[in-house]
Amino acid sequence: MGRRRFSGLEITLMVMFVLIGVVSIALIVLLATGEPATVKEDNFEPECPNIATAERVDCHPEPGASQLRCQQRGCCWNPLDQTNVPWCYFPRNHGYTVISEKRLDSRNVQVSLKRMDSPSLYGADIVDLSFTAEMQTENRLRFKITNLKNDRFEVPHEHIKSLTSSPNGPLNYELEVVHNPFGVRVRRASNKKILFDTTVGPLVFDDQYLQLSAKLGSDNIYGLGEHVHQNFRHDLNWRTWPIFSRDSFPNGGTHNLYGHYPYFTCLEDSEGKSFGVFLMNSNAMEVTLQPAPAITYRTIGGVLDFYIMLADTPEAITQEFTELVGRPTIPPYWALGFQLSRWDYGSLDEVKRTVERNRAIGIPYDTQYTDIDYMENQKDFTYDLVNFKDLPQFADYMHAAGQKYILILDPAIATTQRINGTYESYDRGTQFDAWVMEAGSNKPLVGEVWPGETVFPDYTKESCINWWVEEIERFYKEVKHDAIWIDMNEVSSFVQGSKEGCANNKLNYPPFTPRILDDLMYSKTLCMDARQGWGNHYDVHSLYGYSMVLATDVAVKKVFGENRSFILTRSSFPGVGKYSGHWLGDNAANWNDIKWAIPGMLEFSLFGVPYIGADICGFFDDSSEELCRRWMQVGAFYPFSRNHNAQGYKPQDPAAYGADSLLVQTSIHYMNIRYTLLPYLYTLFYKSHTSGDTVVRPVMNEFFSDSATWTVDRQFLWGPHLLITPVLDAGVDRVRAYIPDAVWYNYETEEKISERKQHVDMYLPADKLGLHIRGGGILPTQRPAITTTHSRRAPMGLIIALDDNNQASGELFWDDGDSRDTVSSGSYIHYQFSVLYSVLNMQVLHNGYTDPNNLVFENITVLGVSSPPATVTITEGQTAVTVPATGMEYNSVKKVLYLRGLSLELGKSYTVKWDGVVSDFERVDCYPEEGSNEEKCTARGCIWQTSNLQNVPWCYFPADYGYTADTPEITPSGISFNIARNTKYPVPRSASRTIDTLRVEINYLSSHSLRFKIFDPANERYEVPVPISLPPTPDTDEARRMYEVQVTQNPFGIKVIRKNTGTVVWDSSLPGFTFSDMFIQISTRLPSQYIYGFGETEHESFRHDLNWHTWGMFSKDQPPGYKMNCYGVHPFYMGLEPTADAHGVLLLNSNAMDVTLQPTPALTYRTLGGILDFYVVMGPTPELVVQEYTAMIGRPVLPAYWSLGFQLCRYGYANDTEIADLYRDMKAYEIPYDVQYADIDYMERQLDFTLDLKNFQGLPKLVDDMRAEGMRFIFILDPAISGNETEEYLAFDRGLEKNVFIEWPADLGGGIVWGKVWPDIPNVTVDESLDWDTQVEIYRAYAAFPDFFRNSTAEWWHTEIADFYERLKFDGLWIDMNEPASFIHGTVGEKCLGPDIYDNPPYMPPLESKERGLNHKTLCMNSEQILSDGTPVKHYDVHNLYGWSHTKPTYDALLNVTGKRGIVVTRSTYPTSGQWAGHWLGDNNASWDQLYKSVIGMLEFSLFGIPYTGADICGFFNAAEYEMCLRWMQLGAFYPYSRNHNGKGNDRQDPAAWGPAFANASRDVLNIRYTLLPYLYTLMYEAHTEGSTVIRPLLHEFVDDKKTWDIHRQFLWGPALLISPALDVGVTEVSAYLPNTRWYDYHTARAVDVRGQFVNMPTPLEHINLHVRGGYVLPWQKPELNTKLSRTNPMGLLVALGDDGVAQGSLFWDDGESIDTVKNREFLLASFTVFKNTLTSSVLNRDAAATEHAQLGKIKVWGVGTVPINKVTINYSGTTTDLDFNHNQLTEELIIEDNKGPFYLHEPFVITWSTGI
Repeated sequence: MGRRRFSGLEITLMVMFVLIGVVSIALIVLLATGEPATVKEDNFEPECPNIATAERVDCHPEPGASQLRCQQRGCCWNPLDQTNVPWCYFPRNHGYTVISEKRLDSRNVQVSLKRMDSPSLYGADIVDLSFTAEMQTENRLRFKITNLKNDRFEVPHEHIKSLTSSPNGPLNYELEVVHNPFGVRVRRASNKKILFDTTVGPLVFDDQYLQLSAKLGSDNIYGLGEHVHQNFRHDLNWRTWPIFSRDSFPNGGTHNLYGHYPYFTCLEDSEGKSFGVFLMNSNAMEVTLQPAPAITYRTIGGVLDFYIMLADTPEAITQEFTELVGRPTIPPYWALGFQLSRWDYGSLDEVKRTVERNRAIGIPYDTQYTDIDYMENQKDFTYDLVNFKDLPQFADYMHAAGQKYILILDPAIATTQRINGTYESYDRGTQFDAWVMEAGSNKPLVGEVWPGETVFPDYTKESCINWWVEEIERFYKEVKHDAIWIDMNEVSSFVQGSKEGCANNKLNYPPFTPRILDDLMYSKTLCMDARQGWGNHYDVHSLYGYSMVLATDVAVKKVFGENRSFILTRSSFPGVGKYSGHWLGDNAANWNDIKWAIPGMLEFSLFGVPYIGADICGFFDDSSEELCRRWMQVGAFYPFSRNHNAQGYKPQDPAAYGADSLLVQTSIHYMNIRYTLLPYLYTLFYKSHTSGDTVVRPVMNEFFSDSATWTVDRQFLWGPHLLITPVLDAGVDRVRAYIPDAVWYNYETEEKISERKQHVDMYLPADKLGLHIRGGGILPTQRPAITTTHSRRAPMGLIIALDDNNQASGELFWDDGDSRDTVSSGSYIHYQFSVLYSVLNMQVLHNGYTDPNNLVFENITVLGVSSPPATVTITEGQTAVTVPATGMEYNSVKKVLYLRGLSLELGKSYTVKWDGVVSDFERVDCYPEEGSNEEKCTARGCIWQTSNLQNVPWCYFPADYGYTADTPEITPSGISFNIARNTKYPVPRSASRTIDTLRVEINYLSSHSLRFKIFDPANERYEVPVPISLPPTPDTDEARRMYEVQVTQNPFGIKVIRKNTGTVVWDSSLPGFTFSDMFIQISTRLPSQYIYGFGETEHESFRHDLNWHTWGMFSKDQPPGYKMNCYGVHPFYMGLEPTADAHGVLLLNSNAMDVTLQPTPALTYRTLGGILDFYVVMGPTPELVVQEYTAMIGRPVLPAYWSLGFQLCRYGYANDTEIADLYRDMKAYEIPYDVQYADIDYMERQLDFTLDLKNFQGLPKLVDDMRAEGMRFIFILDPAISGNETEEYLAFDRGLEKNVFIEWPADLGGGIVWGKVWPDIPNVTVDESLDWDTQVEIYRAYAAFPDFFRNSTAEWWHTEIADFYERLKFDGLWIDMNEPASFIHGTVGEKCLGPDIYDNPPYMPPLESKERGLNHKTLCMNSEQILSDGTPVKHYDVHNLYGWSHTKPTYDALLNVTGKRGIVVTRSTYPTSGQWAGHWLGDNNASWDQLYKSVIGMLEFSLFGIPYTGADICGFFNAAEYEMCLRWMQLGAFYPYSRNHNGKGNDRQDPAAWGPAFANASRDVLNIRYTLLPYLYTLMYEAHTEGSTVIRPLLHEFVDDKKTWDIHRQFLWGPALLISPALDVGVTEVSAYLPNTRWYDYHTARAVDVRGQFVNMPTPLEHINLHVRGGYVLPWQKPELNTKLSRTNPMGLLVALGDDGVAQGSLFWDDGESIDTVKNREFLLASFTVFKNTLTSSVLNRDAAATEHAQLGKIKVWGVGTVPINKVTINYSGTTTDLDFNHNQLTEELIIEDNKGPFYLHEPFVITWSTGI
């Protein structure tokens, strides 16, 4: 039969039918889902390349995969012999593509996605999606994928929704959006490592199936929960974990448990870098981990809302996560005590019997629980009137013994009546509409739990919360209790879904069900279509426990008021730790569950729930004595330590095993240890609450560099310092334990163990657990008692465990233990403990609480003390006492020092010092050169003995090595005597003649200063020709002197003792004193480890590290670098004493030298010539030390006012047009700017006193034009003068005529010592592509170096400068390269004449390139210079004085030539240089570390008497980066010398070069500087006249606060302005210290409500933290484009009132540029005082010759209070005038206007404000 042919009509009808069918299906899907359906593509071909097995992403995650089903999904089918590897996996052409991508700004990305044409997995794919990314912080990225067109359920997280943050610095991550197919890659910015890459698999976004896979940066994955993970680190072998809260037993399966935690962390590498990923989605889900390593999320609702966090350590990741979801709560102190519970005691009598028997055995025990058996038929808010009839009095019974009572509440509320009537709680709940409702009806969903038929509170409704709070409040009035335990809140029901069953719909039976227990969504819980306030139960099921916690927290606050109480919940969600603790659920009494509790605790530490523990001894089943004993041991170190068991099993409270049982003995023992360490544990909770630190801590978090720790999960830490190693197996007494790489002490024996970084078989008999303290920790303790109520009254103590370096640190947080919000209210004490060099500092960082028990630290135990101390001294304030022998005990076997019977009051700071300094630290190095060995050592007569301590010298001097003193000649003005070398010891360096007899002269210069000089009486030696200003007559009044001097005869030494404290500030009676021709060494003990100064070199902290560091000093053209000797030499230090007194010591010696600082504490000087000439100033305050020192070396120069303005320079201006363009740009942006520089590029071939007429022909006119507008110009001059000129070069010719250049001595043939520096030879074109040395060789001219010691040189230099000024005007001079620097070594040809011993001396200090000799990059040391008195000296002796000698002639010439004060800036300096010049910190690098190091450098030059100092803003070498340069501009705005300067070859870095945002921020901060210039100028005047510091360390003002002794990332302008800059990349918050006084935020005028503590100050990119100190008056002016303009504005006053309403300040004012205005009294000096609402001005000096007087401007008074001010008047020249004003009562600022004048400051005035009260 042939085929039937259809007619055309039939075909048309069939086609239409098919089309109608297709459209109908699409419309049905659209109506059901709101989205068009995806129709299966018949022609879809999956792209199945050779995908690595480990990277396959499962396309058929549910069971039943087959080839047919796989191909129907458009996926790849490839069976393997491995059943756990997916056979059906996604191809490369599934997923979504990017339709559009918008970068809304640098922090926000918005992307539209469309689904690719491919088959559907479940038939309801959403075609159009939105992807948004937010760079929320520098370390946190959020991206969200959701429906583009319709809203979907999103988690209403209480904490996260409240966050507002944005990064203010560079991101530590990079986000890449891949377009086709769509994917996301997240990289770590620093190393470009991909951390999270979703291109490994497609995005699937079905209405009820959302899938995203990501390849991860490492296979070290931790977290995800809640499950039982048998190991802490995840197994990535295709393990799938369901996440959906469920009431189930934690029996070791892979099923879902109580909580919902789609969060994991990943350790990237052994450097510790880590990241965390949080998917904020509460729907049922599963995650699959696979070997790629990769993760696949499959969730059945909501959105994909990811948060990715980066950090540098695993610990910091938890800090990041808790910042996101909420920092953990601090439990009340008593909640850290031991707790007892069980389900079904049967009666209150049995509860009491349990309590009494455990009290009787004396076990520490704080809390008793009752489970649901206390209730009437398990009904909430009832109690059993028969078996628990006395329950209302039970809390009182517990409280009487100092114990607490906790009861349980379940969420399920019975619908049945009570025994004696209605169940009112149910009735009221119904009235409140409190219940979860059925779908599609107004009836509550009914299930079944413990009381039978129940309804379920819907805690997501406000009405339910109100009902819940009211019920708890009612019940509390009936039955007192102390905290609330909430259970069964997953939510659990004993029927499936409801009593009525669940409807057959897509919520109860979704198309995909994750691998949850029972594979049924509503198994043992509610129907998924039940209705709640936040949405369908389908979406919010896993939030049930979270919402119950939030509601219970409201109740707890209402019921317990100011008492903290706590909540314990079983079900949880990220963020629950902010309110509650958690226990690990209904475990069983078996050895598996005791093991698995540790990974569980570690995971909840990651989840931000540190108050965590497991049911000790197991909940289900009977617990054997052995199991319970071992569990009691480890449970003593659970943060939440509760023994709890179930109905029907034997009692397992400790006493139930018998009062004399081993279990009871070991339980008491370890509970006593727990209670002893509760102050440490409580402090860990404080750290968790404030910083997000973990409490129970994975070993990995502390030792991440050791890969062996990555899998440690049978041990754990308390914080960083206590390692717990339990026994977790039956019948064993040895445990395979890992000992990380640190010093460890056995807690119980107190002995140091030898093992480290290795596995050990630890012997732990039946009664023992492994407990070890980490060296470096200080643990606060308290004498234990049977409850915390009693233990909190007992004395406290410290356990100090010294580390390899004999150091340790720790903290203590202490409050009343029970009040709410003590941290935010400041009602607490916070100690910082540290041990360094056998000194314990107990520093109170905050004291806002007084303990009523008058607590004291009674005992201090120090582990690891290698030798017994002779004495122990305790200092508090100015009082020092010695611990009596009865209070000291030293165990020489254990190496433990015990201090007993102390009474150190809690809340006070103390220093405890034991003089048993490790004998190794007493050694003075006898062989500081390299290559020391025993033979060389003993050849010097020294002792050779190895040491295990790092850096300790193995070759050291014997005790009598040195000199012996003769009988001293004592006079009223000093002491003098001879000393003789102990000749039994050989000469240490044969090439350097030893001088056997020396003269010592000690002179009492004044009451606060002395000098001692040691020299060769037989032969004149070189002495430093730098004038020192000394009193004309010595001080002969012994009673006035602050010091006493003693002489030690054998070995010789000098002791300088502060009389009023007995502190020895100098003691050189140490062995090793050596005095030879070319090597002198002297050592002294120091009174403390707090030493500041010595330079010039880059130091990493202001306070010196005394751990055997040696610093060379020899002036050199050397950019700043660690241990690199730089441009200047300053052998001066300031020392702080334990009593907070200060002293200073100068060694006036200009030879090459070094100093070694060692832990004794002690200091060794080594110098290569001259004599020893020491000057000591006694302070006693740090600021007085500097004033006394500058009185000797000369007061600092007073710079011209304009030189305090902002300055710009660069090396590499191509021509004068570039300078003109820069000037134009700066004006266009209106950036304040006073000084422009030209570097050597303005010169012809870098020749001094020349002008490049090709490129800088227009410079003279440009300079004139700029100066006419108020600008100033500074030119550079180097000392090297070219001698290779073919045409007349007057500078060289006249210098040659006047014989000004350094020459060889006559006996070496005479003639100029030629070097090479910048000048090029004439008539060449320099090829800069050649290497540096080649350029120097073929292009650089021979250069001669002026000898500035000669009077003729100063005259010649003046002449050249004067001639140059006639051609090119300038206002200041910049002198550089004056170390002196040369580009060759020694001389041309690099063959120095004369004895080589001077270029390569017998001892070479540790100088940069020391192997090249002293002549490296400078002149030959045999070169001769001639002092002003005609004395010839070797350059060897005076090299370090070259810059000094260069400075004064330059300063004199500048003043003479310009007729104005100007400023000289010099690179090389020596003591006294500050009289004539300022200094910049040299050719620094554009790197972040240079910001904080510049602060240290300025602080040091403040000590050196050179206050006009600063660093090259944004760095000289290398290219600056935007954020760094902006932060540096902010910092540099507060350098006294504020100059932005960069090097040749780099892009511009001036503030106009970066664009408008940068320019605006720079302008803003420079406007602040210019506003405060009158204050800064006044500080410069005070430095000039009194020697005070301008840039001031905090310790100078707050020396009694020892926290300031280590601060160098903040500084002060004078006493009153605190600068706390951002100094690190990417920071948006600065931890800054506010000393204990009133401070005002400069930007807001508001008083800051904290003091005496570190504060996290928000510091966005455009902000610098500035605070004005209360009690001070600061003069100010409105800023302008330059100081010529700003100086014409009225002079305002900023009055910052102190706590007492008092303030004072002053103003120095002159014309800003005339010479000697101070000397000639040509200035205004006014003082301002405020007392009782009255500001009084007094004129201390008036410039009668002044033609213009400063006019009083606006006055700002801060801190005037909130009482309205109604009148302000001024009394001026006898007339009282009302002034206009504005009083802001919110900020407490009074602004007094200046519109009624003029009032001039050279006339006194009085301003009064009044309130009318």
